[in-house]
Amino acid sequence: MKPETLAKIEFEHFTIEDKARYESYLAAEAERGCEFSFANLYLWGRQSFAEVHGHIVLFSQFNRRSVYPYPLGTGDKKAALNAIIADAGARGIPCRITGLGEAEKQTIDTLYPGRFRFHADEDSFDYVYDIHDLADLKGKKYHGKRNHLNRFAENYPNYRAEPMDESNIPAARQMASLWFESRLTENPNADFHMERAALEKAFRDFRALELEGMLLKNGDEVLAITLASRLKEDTFDVHFEKAHADVQGAYPAINCEFAKYIRAKYPGVRYLNREEDMGLEGLRRAKQSYYPHHMVKKYWACLLEDGYDY
Repeated sequence: MKPETLAKIEFEHFTIEDKARYESYLAAEAERGCEFSFANLYLWGRQSFAEVHGHIVLFSQFNRRSVYPYPLGTGDKKAALNAIIADAGARGIPCRITGLGEAEKQTIDTLYPGRFRFHADEDSFDYVYDIHDLADLKGKKYHGKRNHLNRFAENYPNYRAEPMDESNIPAARQMASLWFESRLTENPNADFHMERAALEKAFRDFRALELEGMLLKNGDEVLAITLASRLKEDTFDVHFEKAHADVQGAYPAINCEFAKYIRAKYPGVRYLNREEDMGLEGLRRAKQSYYPHHMVKKYWACLLEDGYDY
């Protein structure tokens, strides 16, 4: 297909049945950001896909922009990228390719010299942590985190961490509802609609998505919850983490307990991807305070002939 041939790709929305097929493409790839997790693609509901030239090609919405995450696969890369360029032209939208690492950025620049402009998407860089760091909190740099955990243990000496399953999902769902209600009381204009819908789908399809989760409990009261899925052989992606704001140390506690749980259950997992900070200063400080092992850097590629439109 010539790049200038304007032909739309026939995209379809993800269903649970697409999980194995999609992940067979993802498994053959190098490190990819959290936006390539099947669970994220399925839960957030604005993504669709097609199989094109030996690749999974994605079509998504990000900050009210239509985007094409970098195609996954081992087929003819230029043919897949040509199909994306043609699809954008047929739809009358700028061609924006997202989720590029350094290698993918170089590939596009080599295949299309001078045709794309690149932009670092720093607010979407993923924070990736060594699982041993989060589970053990060793060393001087984690002194403050250990103090938070000690206060938490003093205030809740009988707390327990429960792996999530069908038996305790109703309790987790109730805690999440209380969390959202509390945030809306603080800020009535906040928009949690998409996140609430995504979390509800995660509870509903917990087993089919092969999620792992945990509840932090004091008696029957749920203090915090978390849910994650496997992104690649050595990495879990943490999708949701909620804790009551008035429970000192609940966030460090669920973070630490979940890292211990995943490490014990999956000895081959070395990293926890705790996703991006979305440019929120408070969230950025919180994620930096755990000293990530590395960041998954991401770039946008925008076709110059469309007019640069990041």
